[in-house]
Amino acid sequence: MMALSATQLLRIKEIPYMASILEINGLSKAFGGLQAVQEIDLDIHREDLVGIIGPNGAGKTTLFNLITGFIRPDTGDIRFNGENITRLKPYQIVNLGMSRTFQLVDLFKEMKVLENVMIPGFSHRGRKKHHGGKKPWETGMEILEEVGLGNRYNEYVGNLAFGELRLLDIARAMATEPDLLLLDEPFSGLDVQDAEILAAAIKRMHQKGQTIIIIEHRLRDLLKLVKKVVAIVFGQKIAEGATDEIMNNEKVIEAYLGKRR
Repeated sequence: MMALSATQLLRIKEIPYMASILEINGLSKAFGGLQAVQEIDLDIHREDLVGIIGPNGAGKTTLFNLITGFIRPDTGDIRFNGENITRLKPYQIVNLGMSRTFQLVDLFKEMKVLENVMIPGFSHRGRKKHHGGKKPWETGMEILEEVGLGNRYNEYVGNLAFGELRLLDIARAMATEPDLLLLDEPFSGLDVQDAEILAAAIKRMHQKGQTIIIIEHRLRDLLKLVKKVVAIVFGQKIAEGATDEIMNNEKVIEAYLGKRR
């Protein structure tokens, strides 16, 4: 193969870095007469930590389901790492490097903690990502240490506290080494102590370069983590920007508190 010249190498270095990891354009979804998501545009950059907020029924989880292939949009398209994933199935999207958690934690309770994290490692992407001859259990232990469950690896899942189940759900999502991690209401049902443990785990992942999008209705916990917020009401994006800017936005205040008199 012909070696590249100095000029050719220079041109390669000048190719712009693709900052966006997720691009959503004109995404809409209706269920009968209910418009759950309406003409949403979204641009997520690599290493972003973004919060998506909105009252109950705003369309936040439906948006996640559209992004991850659990339901298909009526209109619009979704691009992940530059590839159109709008019509792909969930397992195909996972293998491309996107993983998620769910509001309702559903784990293999008859199995042990480490076994739950090892299972995603046998996926196509999981096998592909095993570096340096690491065994699945070694990778699983590293992830459990990351989320603070290293000392619980040999415990049956059915014996874990609720906060630990949330952490394990995130660990399982991390087992495929995703480029993008989507967390759906991770603080739901947690007490103050468990919320602090979870927040610390999310911070550690982000500091290591993990791109994360979080849906959350517990604003106090969310706003301690994120720098950018997207607000959705009745399926429409009404605001997007820095945390302070969004929380002082009149439309956002009205959505949560009603109109000022």
